[in-house]
Amino acid sequence: MSAPIRVLLVDDHAVMRAGFRMILESAGDIVVIGEASNGAEAVAAASALQPDVICMDVQMPDMDGLEATRRIVADEDIAAAVVVVTTFDRDDYLFDALAAGASGFLLKNAGPEELISAVRVAAAGDALLAPEVTRRVIARFAASPVPALRQAATPRVAEPADARLVVDLTEREAEVLQLVAQAMSNAEIARRLYIGEATVKTHVSNVLQKLGARDRVAAVVYAHRHGLA
Repeated sequence: MSAPIRVLLVDDHAVMRAGFRMILESAGDIVVIGEASNGAEAVAAASALQPDVICMDVQMPDMDGLEATRRIVADEDIAAAVVVVTTFDRDDYLFDALAAGASGFLLKNAGPEELISAVRVAAAGDALLAPEVTRRVIARFAASPVPALRQAATPRVAEPADARLVVDLTEREAEVLQLVAQAMSNAEIARRLYIGEATVKTHVSNVLQKLGARDRVAAVVYAHRHGLA
């Protein structure tokens, strides 16, 4: 039996944290290992507890979730995936969260199964953004000049330092990248290409490594900017 997914909950409302805890721990394969009520506490807890996934609110006192995400992602000793969970469906929150290094974006009115799925997907390093959200991300970043993107973004969404790395992709890896850019999950890609899901994971891992992209969001942005999608 695999180890449970270890989650840190960050929200300034205790009732919201309690609700998330109840939902996530009902899944059976997820355990909440800690809570924080603001961004400063989140950074400290992430370093001390080393969770697999952090569910991060945006609007909080002392330090907001976006700044906390930036600091957590910048810390090479913290490997947690950050999922921003907010009440507000605002483009500025979405884009700022991804630029800060978040692996995904979820609204608080999402159903219990969506929250559980988001944590599982983030823990697996898989795509978290829904297709319609992905299109909003691409519309924003794909239209940005490369220097501006590099200046605004952290390594999670920044372009690879050397664009020539794309030529190192094998034909199959390029094909997988094209499907990732269509917001397909590993399971969907496996069905499309008639290969095993484990093989897809290997290809995705190789693509991210060759592109210098920390996660699938960065790979999607890269694919669209370079006409690979």
